[in-house]
Amino acid sequence: MNGDFLFHPSWPVFYRDNHLFVVYKPAGLLVQADETREISLLEIGKGWIKQIYQKPGNVFLGMVHRLDRPVAGVILFCRTSKAAARISEQFRTGVAEKYYLAVLEGKLRRSSGDLANHIEKRDNRSSAVVPQKTPCSQEARLSFTTLETKNERTLVRIKLETGRKHQIRAQFAHIGHPILGDLRYGAPAPLPQKQIALFARELHVKHPVKGETMRFTAPLPCGWPWPASGEEAESCIPWDWRELEKFVPQGIV
Repeated sequence: MNGDFLFHPSWPVFYRDNHLFVVYKPAGLLVQADETREISLLEIGKGWIKQIYQKPGNVFLGMVHRLDRPVAGVILFCRTSKAAARISEQFRTGVAEKYYLAVLEGKLRRSSGDLANHIEKRDNRSSAVVPQKTPCSQEARLSFTTLETKNERTLVRIKLETGRKHQIRAQFAHIGHPILGDLRYGAPAPLPQKQIALFARELHVKHPVKGETMRFTAPLPCGWPWPASGEEAESCIPWDWRELEKFVPQGIV
């Protein structure tokens, strides 16, 4: 983290320069505005950059990947169209690496493995694994490692190989291990603020101009259902958007 904060000391900006803007997304906040017209992280980010750099007129901020609304973690925006095109290509070709933590319902029998399925979008709200390739399906791949198992739940680290809608949620639900709190995909009970226990922990990309590999890691949020330890446990960040919403200045978007 470079010491910046997005309006509040508990809302970190992990990195910013003339090309990239990497920030924490709390659960419950949209990445990009939708038909609800609710505030989004993209709009907040533009307002923050406009305020800090005292930029007149419209601010460009390119969205190159997404996180589902109930998911928290690290997300990257681009500050120029050239950077956006180059980073988008890294996501498309697999140069960019995305790692997640998830708490799954049930005891996962395998210590590690790969999941490869075809999934279809059922509507704007969900996706489903299908038994074979169809004209509407997309291949979805990920690998995982079991970190710990206790109390009929499993903590896993996931490397996402493709970026399909609700991919992680649908694939683990398909093998009988929905993500904790994910009612849409079969979890038996919600979490207190309707988050799900899926966290975008790490993002690795090559800088679009300098070419060096950059690694960004988000600290676990307060209330994460698998207790953190050491320094991370002492300085956790809010998990839910409502804890940070009140700190966004009026008129910033």
